[in-house]
Amino acid sequence: MKLVEIIKALSHENRLRMLNLLRKQPLCVCELRNIMNINQSNASRHLIKLKNAGLVNYKKEGQWVYYQLNQKQIKNYNFINNLLTEELKEHDYFIKDINKLKSYNESKITCENLDEADIF
Repeated sequence: MKLVEIIKALSHENRLRMLNLLRKQPLCVCELRNIMNINQSNASRHLIKLKNAGLVNYKKEGQWVYYQLNQKQIKNYNFINNLLTEELKEHDYFIKDINKLKSYNESKITCENLDEADIF
């Protein structure tokens, strides 16, 4: 059952943090990894679970893969939208992640030099 798979995908803090960031803009693994301060393997593993549940889509641009929310799935299960826009906005981790995303966007750093940058 798809609903059970979705609920399982929502059951980890890092996946909720990723969805919270992806509701703002598409991001690649390296951006998520740096903003969330997790390793590449961890980020990729969580993204696979979100993709398998149909919560995120991806597109490849050069050597980078950018993930974004699957808006169709979010609309099909309105509780997900409510979770992302209402429930998470008050929690420290989610607020800090959004602030880091803003700093990253203002820095004009790209994926090419993100690993060498020290913006967080």
